[in-house]
Amino acid sequence: MREVTTPLEKTAPEVSVVIPVYNEEESLPGLFERLLPVMEGLDRSWEVVFVNDGSRDRSLALLLDCVDKHPGAVRVVDFNGNFGQHMAIMAGFSVSRGNAIVTMDADLQNPPEEIPRLLEEMDRGHDVVGTIRSTRKDPFFRKFASKVVNRITNRITGLNLHDYGCMLRAYSRRVVDLINSCPESTTFIPALAQKFALNPSEIEVGHSERELGTSKYSLFRLIRLNFDLMTGFSLVPLQAVTMLGLVIAGLSFVFSIYMLLRRILVGPEAEGLFTLMTINFFLMGVTMFCVGIAGEYIGRIFQEIRKRPRYLVDRIYGDE
Repeated sequence: MREVTTPLEKTAPEVSVVIPVYNEEESLPGLFERLLPVMEGLDRSWEVVFVNDGSRDRSLALLLDCVDKHPGAVRVVDFNGNFGQHMAIMAGFSVSRGNAIVTMDADLQNPPEEIPRLLEEMDRGHDVVGTIRSTRKDPFFRKFASKVVNRITNRITGLNLHDYGCMLRAYSRRVVDLINSCPESTTFIPALAQKFALNPSEIEVGHSERELGTSKYSLFRLIRLNFDLMTGFSLVPLQAVTMLGLVIAGLSFVFSIYMLLRRILVGPEAEGLFTLMTINFFLMGVTMFCVGIAGEYIGRIFQEIRKRPRYLVDRIYGDE
């Protein structure tokens, strides 16, 4: 078991497609049926790198069958556990050999037929090509929440991405090598790539409903991912908490002066106990929130100083 850190020394194709896979046995046959003809229709050499992120179904068996049918063009990186979508993509980056690297999910919500458009955009001189789901086929609440989170994240991180959740993207070799050089244990690849990009671009792409299988991102995991994104790329949440503390301290001081003057001028009062309790519980909530924000940063520091492998590869198929 090992963490892959260097690309394989072989004749480099022009395009690499990296696809993380986790329990996608229902979607993989359709993905093969649509993706491989698209790649064969390109006027450039290519490879597809699947990363099996600890799937517990028949995903690995289906991937190995694809490797046998397309020797030299399809490879599979097999994790010995589940390390998450972004670590799977990082592993795919590490073994990819293309000058242009495309990432996409295995669930077919992003059509593989859009890959040539991404490559055409890169041919125009862009080193990162992001995508915006123009006809997003998700529930209304999820679409609305995504728009709100995207705007908040842009404001906090200083980035300018319109759709953080779409993984159909293209990166230059230079950008991918820079991403690979970052040792952090948790990251968010589209945001990190945007930091390194010299000439980024975004295009609109189609989006389909998920027909087979279930989404791997629950509401809690989406919230967790966005917290990681905001605390991993900006100190603004921590600075905002500091400013909030100063504001509350100032208001508390003013309120204390008011209560002192009222006691002197009016005399002792028994009324207002409910109001004081309400204010007290509100401040307790604010305090817990501030401690949580600080804890997010402390937790990231704890993860980094342990220096554990970000992922462990059991075997790479297709390199024989």
